Amino acid sequence: MGASGSKARGLWPFASAAGGGSPEAAGAEQALVRPRGRAVPPFVFTRRGSMFYDEDGDLAHEFYEETIVTKNGQKRAKLRRVHKNLIPQGIVKLDPPRIHVDFPVILYEV
Repeated sequence: MGASGSKARGLWPFASAAGGGSPEAAGAEQALVRPRGRAVPPFVFTRRGSMFYDEDGDLAHEFYEETIVTKNGQKRAKLRRVHKNLIPQGIVKLDPPRIHVDFPVILYEV
């Protein structure tokens, strides 16, 4: 997948959330991170929607319209993808919060 996390911009927002280690190592980590006034939570509560609304208010990932094509005297129905007059869904609230992709944690299940 693409670089959607904060590492792509060169900063690591969860460096202060990781505890432990020697003070020298913590100082070296902090030198790479821009100082922030507040702690960053490890959860994501919203995301950008991947679906679209059409003129009728229907919600879907893709929209197609049926067109009639006449070839050699025969009528055939073809589906043509619609790209115009689509409105993006916008911001979608996640019902259970997700863990941020850049949060350094190992999930373990017994």
